[in-house]
Amino acid sequence: METGKAEIYHEKQRLQFCLLHSLNNLFQDKDAFTRADLNVIAERLHIDDPNKGTWTPLSAIFKPHHNLLTGNYDINVLIAALEEKGKRVVWYDRRNGASTIDLEGSGNELMGIVLNIPVKKYVGLWRSRHWVTLRTVGGVWYNLDSDFSTPYQFKDTEEVRNFLDYIIAAGAEVLLVMNNEK
Repeated sequence: METGKAEIYHEKQRLQFCLLHSLNNLFQDKDAFTRADLNVIAERLHIDDPNKGTWTPLSAIFKPHHNLLTGNYDINVLIAALEEKGKRVVWYDRRNGASTIDLEGSGNELMGIVLNIPVKKYVGLWRSRHWVTLRTVGGVWYNLDSDFSTPYQFKDTEEVRNFLDYIIAAGAEVLLVMNNEK
């Protein structure tokens, strides 16, 4: 690593734990959340859900907010986890494009961006979604996708905006993670 370059924490993909990896990459801390933490949040969400479905034998593995064996956590777990850390999530209106997102950080309100990206595998036979974090470290924007072997450093905010516009057009959801100072 070059002298003067910020250390980047980058967790790599295991099974379907991309939300766990995305959160730890967002906080730049391998212990920000654990699998057990997210499972507890998912279970709490299920217990508190007034519209619980009926139990089946598969309910032991395929929970409403995650898969017990492989992860695959949903948006509700993301929001609850971030709120526990004093953050708030703003679901970005995709119709606006990326130009209205304050990437320069005026006011230090934006902590990072979490993307939920549609993914096709096995010649399109398997469709899923993947959680990805974008954030600044040392004033530089990075794509901390857990599928990448190393973080991708963006040249500038214009490249971040172009990437966001591209990924929005491909069907991604954009979630702005805000420092809850308001």
